Amino acid sequence: MNSSSQRSFVTTSHGRIAVEEQGHDGLPVLLIHGNSSCRGVFRKQLQSALAHGRRLIAFDLPGHGGSDNAPDPIRSYTRPSIADAAVELLAQLQVSEAVVVGWSLGGHIAIDMIARFPGLRGLMIIGTPPVGRDNMAAGFTGLPHARAASREQLSDAEIDDFVAAIFGASAEPFLRDAVVRTDGRFRSRLFEAIRTEADYTDQRVTVKESRVPLAVVNGDTDRIVKLDYLDTLSYGNLWEGRCHRLPGLGHASFWEDPTQFNPLLDRFLRDIESGR
Repeated sequence: MNSSSQRSFVTTSHGRIAVEEQGHDGLPVLLIHGNSSCRGVFRKQLQSALAHGRRLIAFDLPGHGGSDNAPDPIRSYTRPSIADAAVELLAQLQVSEAVVVGWSLGGHIAIDMIARFPGLRGLMIIGTPPVGRDNMAAGFTGLPHARAASREQLSDAEIDDFVAAIFGASAEPFLRDAVVRTDGRFRSRLFEAIRTEADYTDQRVTVKESRVPLAVVNGDTDRIVKLDYLDTLSYGNLWEGRCHRLPGLGHASFWEDPTQFNPLLDRFLRDIESGR
């Protein structure tokens, strides 16, 4: 990571959260990583010109990276609770308005923040199909490597397959280490709660009814998300009127090729900053 990054720990009701910030002034941008990953996956954004005149904030989810395992996994390792943790984090950082960029599970968390964070200026989701409990299969491929996302214990081979499916040839050792470090209870509880808990909103309805500017970005070779499904949804305020597909990139497009992704994010942020 860039030596000029500011690193800190923020105490929330869901445990101590590891935070990394780049830039100090201007629009705050919260970066939320996916299941069994870490904030380091946003290195190529934190160390880029995107931080000029902005405040980029990346953090490790509870049970991930440098953050603590949650003191109460049953409470904290659910999608709504992680959204609550993100809102707590922003309050502790004295951020009242921000754009949120969420990747994979991070995108689902970001969508749940729409109802929880009144200062949400804009939202970009990457590799995140908005689904309801009744249509999960419509948005995801369901390939064997994807099932690892819900399992508490993973073999070495399953970890390797999981990392390869997400990052392909762009994988670095720390991304595998992030899977190994993740509290396995996070994965199992996350999916148990999706099946059984009552407070899960239908994200199809959320993106249809929300007036928050929403950018939908995917790699066009994503092996986890059904991209055509995203084009069938109704959106209340879809940025540039279409879902964006980045050619030749997979599930982690922002990591695989920042030369394609970063200009797109910059354009979105500039539109938010200018009030378009």
